[in-house]
Amino acid sequence: MESACEFVEFPQLPTPIETNYRACTIPYRFPSDNPRKATPTEIAWIDLFLNSIPSFRKRAESDDSVTDAPSRADKFAQRYAEILEDLKRDPESHGGPPDCILLCRLREQVLREVGFRDIFKKVKDEENAKAISLFEHVIGLNDAIVHEAKRVENLARGIFAGNIFDLGSAQLAEVFSKDGMSFLASCQNLVPRPWVIDDLDAFILKWGRNCWRKAVIFVDNSGADIILGILPFARELLRRGTQVVLAANDLPSINDVTYTELVDIISKLKDEHGELAGVDTSNLLIANSGNDLPVIDLSRISQELAYLASDADIVILEGMGRGIETNLYAQFKCDSLKIGMVKHQEVAQFLGGRLYDCVFKYNEVLG
Repeated sequence: MESACEFVEFPQLPTPIETNYRACTIPYRFPSDNPRKATPTEIAWIDLFLNSIPSFRKRAESDDSVTDAPSRADKFAQRYAEILEDLKRDPESHGGPPDCILLCRLREQVLREVGFRDIFKKVKDEENAKAISLFEHVIGLNDAIVHEAKRVENLARGIFAGNIFDLGSAQLAEVFSKDGMSFLASCQNLVPRPWVIDDLDAFILKWGRNCWRKAVIFVDNSGADIILGILPFARELLRRGTQVVLAANDLPSINDVTYTELVDIISKLKDEHGELAGVDTSNLLIANSGNDLPVIDLSRISQELAYLASDADIVILEGMGRGIETNLYAQFKCDSLKIGMVKHQEVAQFLGGRLYDCVFKYNEVLG
């Protein structure tokens, strides 16, 4: 199944896009590198994707919505591994040279070609139900913090804690399948500040001036991430009079929340007055980003989102895929925040930080 969207450029990117925007953060190669020979960085990242194949095959095998799921899962694993090995031998095969967008796109294409549409559907539904049951409690803990700066920091910590639910990371997928994840324990166990990129104090100062009229938030994972991390943060913005646009994927990818799933989640969380734990939601909009990957190229988004984002004065990219592996250094015509947890050792090394370190990168546009 392919997206039916017609793609346009995200309107808050400075133009011309060709010279002012590059989606992928980590350069896998440089112009001086031999185009026919994989670089050490390319090989390291291809190996990362190779190492994730067993966890994807396991999820695919148990997809009871697909007939012959185990044999199809084997086909996926074999085909995707072959493509990755091809890229090691010839980085220009399969539309290369590879970057994180291409490696993700090839994985999704192979899954769909062999007959899988959403191999994480069952675990997403389970985690959404769990997180919905905890929502009121998490909101109550946030609302009880009287000091505004401390409340904002607590909301940020909640986003990081929720962002741990990421089944695209082989290590985290293994931990999750054994133990599950405790959201509140994760909040307490974040690496201490200062984080590898830590602009939280500057963000809190701007927050205190209450000057954002419209925020666009590119959301990430299902479960605790969207429900206990992003939605309490979005609710706080709504309470302060900011219009909030939540931009979610068009099609399933790993355990990322999709547009249709997010519509369903919000409807379950609203009370009979259409409020989100006592906060009016008439200023809350949900948009289909047009994306179908765990990373995002902002030169290709849906027309709907482009229209809604044209007058935004802050853009928030959440999660390692959208805010760190892609778009970390992207410049915008308005304020921007990139927030996510570092869940791959290769990303930690690139940033000079620790595994499970946190990125809170805030850029204010003056003028």
